[in-house]
Amino acid sequence: MTILADLTAGLSSGQIQMIDLTTPLTDQTPLLELPPEFGQTARFELEEISRYDDRGPAWYWNNFRTGEHTGTHFDAPNHWITGKDKADIGSVPIEAFVAPAVVIDVADQVAKDPNYLIERHHLTAFEDEHGPFPAGGWLLCRTGWSSRVTQAEMINNTETGPASPGMSPECARWIAEESPLQGIGVETVGTDAGAAHSFDPAFPCHSFLLGNGKFGLAQLMNLDRLPPTGTVVLASPLKIVGGSGSPVRVLAMVEG
Repeated sequence: MTILADLTAGLSSGQIQMIDLTTPLTDQTPLLELPPEFGQTARFELEEISRYDDRGPAWYWNNFRTGEHTGTHFDAPNHWITGKDKADIGSVPIEAFVAPAVVIDVADQVAKDPNYLIERHHLTAFEDEHGPFPAGGWLLCRTGWSSRVTQAEMINNTETGPASPGMSPECARWIAEESPLQGIGVETVGTDAGAAHSFDPAFPCHSFLLGNGKFGLAQLMNLDRLPPTGTVVLASPLKIVGGSGSPVRVLAMVEG
């Protein structure tokens, strides 16, 4: 059998399982919130064109409006000023869309501290236990945050601003500059921690990763169904010429 025939046989037999990591996209999907003086992303909207009626007797279809970074989405390097001269979402190499992934699990720690940060030593401990990170792969960060399905729960505003987990600047810098990974995936609305506006540099995951031509996946779910290693992720964004990102359907393949 060929490699592709082996793959399709594994999918048909259930030896390879497909797991959807994508948050449903509706007008209630939580959004990034910026201070009011900045521009805001659009909430997802469907506008019905026709539904088997006098506007179109045999067909149903819609227009939709939303932001590039609404719901589960893919960050291109040009999304951040540090990557402004790097790839837009329409020119991200297609090889990036199918890649191996590993999962680091800090959900128990986040349950005790919503501002919990993944540090460089967590990555060292992961590699000591599971082996090196895969070249051109994703580091998926399981925090349990995807159980928060409302806007208020997801953003988790406090007196000092949003409180949600993420990565320390040192950790983000190492992934961007020294690791073989192509990017990170998170359960929160963006790749940075809620308090990252106060970090040095501010929003280090965006600043370091995108500035080094790497990528981000945000608002993932079902990471609890993935093993620490051995997953293959399919994440293919819309080919928006000049765009900074795109909503994306993210699927994981794992051995059953």
